[in-house]
Amino acid sequence: MRLGQSAEITRIFTAAEVADLAALAGTSPAADSVPEPLIHALFSCLLGVELPGQGTNYLKQETAYLAPAPLGQPLTARVEITRLRPDKHLVDLKTTCILSDGTIIAEGRALVLAKDVTG
Repeated sequence: MRLGQSAEITRIFTAAEVADLAALAGTSPAADSVPEPLIHALFSCLLGVELPGQGTNYLKQETAYLAPAPLGQPLTARVEITRLRPDKHLVDLKTTCILSDGTIIAEGRALVLAKDVTG
């Protein structure tokens, strides 16, 4: 791992997927936007699978949702390493989610515990 290293994933959510989430949560589905938990799940996927990867443990996540995420449109979530603390096995990452036109849907930061952290 190194400062500035990043990973991203692009996903299009459907109305059926939003309805499935609503059914699991016991709520009404959003009419035309992707719920925040699905956007947050993109960050979780990146952190657990890509960067830092398997064995990563979430310690803290802060996310500001800035605009609605329309259904049926590509959302690109990205995580970028902003700080490495090898002595404590900690990694700070910037998190962002954008639309294909560059509109920022969400941004924030994550703090994770990871193995093999070097400075």
